[in-house]
Amino acid sequence: MKRKIYDYLLSWKEQEKGRVALLIEGARRVGKSYIVQEFAEKEYRSYILVDFSHLTDAMQNLFDNYLNDTTTFLLLLQNIVGTRLYERDSLVIFDEVQMYPKARQAIKHLVADGRYDYIETGSLIGIHEHTNGILIPSEERSIKMHPMDFEEFLWAMGDDMTMPFIRTCFEKKTPLGPMHRKAMELFRQYIIVGGMPQAVLRYSETRIFQDADVVKRDIINLYRKSVSQYAIGYSSKVKAVFDSIPAELQRHEKRFRLATVEKGARYRSYESSFLWLKDAMITNMCYGVSEPTVGMGLSFDEKTFKCYMADTGLLISLAFNEKAIQGEELYKKLMLDKLEINVGMIVENIVAQMFVANDHKLYFYSNNSRTNADERMEIDFLIEKPTITNAHNIYPIEVKSSKNYTISSLMKFSKKFNRQLSTPIVIHYQDLMEKDNILYLPIYMAPLI
Repeated sequence: MKRKIYDYLLSWKEQEKGRVALLIEGARRVGKSYIVQEFAEKEYRSYILVDFSHLTDAMQNLFDNYLNDTTTFLLLLQNIVGTRLYERDSLVIFDEVQMYPKARQAIKHLVADGRYDYIETGSLIGIHEHTNGILIPSEERSIKMHPMDFEEFLWAMGDDMTMPFIRTCFEKKTPLGPMHRKAMELFRQYIIVGGMPQAVLRYSETRIFQDADVVKRDIINLYRKSVSQYAIGYSSKVKAVFDSIPAELQRHEKRFRLATVEKGARYRSYESSFLWLKDAMITNMCYGVSEPTVGMGLSFDEKTFKCYMADTGLLISLAFNEKAIQGEELYKKLMLDKLEINVGMIVENIVAQMFVANDHKLYFYSNNSRTNADERMEIDFLIEKPTITNAHNIYPIEVKSSKNYTISSLMKFSKKFNRQLSTPIVIHYQDLMEKDNILYLPIYMAPLI
């Protein structure tokens, strides 16, 4: 399946020419190993894959005893694998590198050798847990890989025409017209299936939501096992937070309440659990700020946050008990927008997911004043413009999941912080329109902001 990160890998290969190794970080089952092997097969004369989750005795001995002798190490590596490496035309892949952190430290010397290119892949679950005593080389460049975005999902469905048309309409600020309904149907499928490659692949083959759901539940179980394996000493708290995410997002006020997890719980006792899930890229954190200014990352309140699932497809499978709504019935209701729940949690989660995939940091604003109605407001997302100017640098964004809604918070917020704000945006299920200096965007255009 086609992934956008492939173009980044091409650019890295052509521009760096072996001067920097690449570390691709991401959640488990997000497609890291798949895309790197595909890249190696297509772009190099030969490659060697070292999977640290399944080391043979000979490979274990090689890494334990020869990393300090680059020439001997590379010669033995080729002989053990039975693959010849060609100078400046071969790639060495360290897969699941978190299982053997010393390999990361050796990157400095391997890159200095200069004969081959190096890519590491790893889950942040282990990468951050196993770096004590390891000197992380400056010759290592880290990039993050996210679940498949809407356009990648469409590619997997054999559709390479819809998103370019959507992009053209966004740039010209014109509605899609008759194409809007088709775009929404495709986007609803994306919401339900999500962006985990195995689930997307299964759905592309069968077009049955339940088949994709089976895959997603396997991934959720894998995440639970990872918690037990890596969150040593506080795994029960991590699992409690993980399981409570759907209930928290279901609430009208989506700021995370620790009371849902444990009565009387304090943030300090659960801080490591939230950080673990964030580092593992299982969740996306959205932090509250006191005002919409450039550099929100310097002034956010780490104790005021919303916790989204990194993949909305996984959120749906986590949220709904199979005994309550069986199989395709659930998905038919989601497709027809007739599910008897607060669909806003799903819609807001997918918007957060798309923003993160587009390298946006997530922030929100909330004021629950009990004495002044003019101050009482909540803005779902605050996104910085790509180009910073002297003023009007922040997009205030409201996400609406119903046909009938109000924008009173957005109006009050725009008036209060007029100088700091760029065009207010409402993301909704309807077509694009502009009214009263507010831009209304269909939800499938969120990745273009």
